[in-house]
Amino acid sequence: MTCCGASACESQFDRKRAARELKDYRAHGPQPTGRALIQLLRRAGVDGSTLLDIGGGIGAIQYDLLESGAREVTAVDASSAYQRAARAEAERRGLSARIQFQLGDFVALAPQVAAADIVTLDRVVCCYADMEPLVRLSAERCRRLYGLSYPRYRWPVRAVVSTENAFRRLFRNPFRSFVHSPVVMDRLLTALGFTLQSKVRTFAWEVVVYVRDGAAATGGRPNLRPGSIDPELIVSG
Repeated sequence: MTCCGASACESQFDRKRAARELKDYRAHGPQPTGRALIQLLRRAGVDGSTLLDIGGGIGAIQYDLLESGAREVTAVDASSAYQRAARAEAERRGLSARIQFQLGDFVALAPQVAAADIVTLDRVVCCYADMEPLVRLSAERCRRLYGLSYPRYRWPVRAVVSTENAFRRLFRNPFRSFVHSPVVMDRLLTALGFTLQSKVRTFAWEVVVYVRDGAAATGGRPNLRPGSIDPELIVSG
């Protein structure tokens, strides 16, 4: 996962956490938000597409979309521990030749990152105090489908995040989480030429896929109406 500062990211997303998440992924598959994002993107159509996965962690979205027909992946992550785990898993699955890894904060690396048909940010926006550059720069590199997940903007979620940050301050952990307004994100993406295609909500999380205006995004099923929720995709967590 990419985050607001290199040292904070390395501290929060360390080797033990990466190993634990990779073990859980091998046993149970992607986390709920990642699973929902994968399903929404599959339905929109991924065959032959290129993917830019920002803050992809151990690489769950990358492996699934490659195995579902995506052509190649650029994976950008600020955690060296997570990138090592992702490289190892990609090698184990025989996918490493189709994934280009870049280590660092995406906002800083953006000028060096090529555009892709699909861009994903699963639980990444909440790691940035300043959301606008991350969303703008990543959306500018998206040719077709833009998928992201973030904490819902509701008081119980904000209260939990505030409590977590208080404990981090207490234990001198420099990492912080943030809950950004989805209305602001939607306005920014709309101004950049995107339209909301599908949405899934849990108690704490929102998962959305936008399509660039004028880009084809059709899969095996009709596209969901903007803002609609497919009951088959509602996940817990």
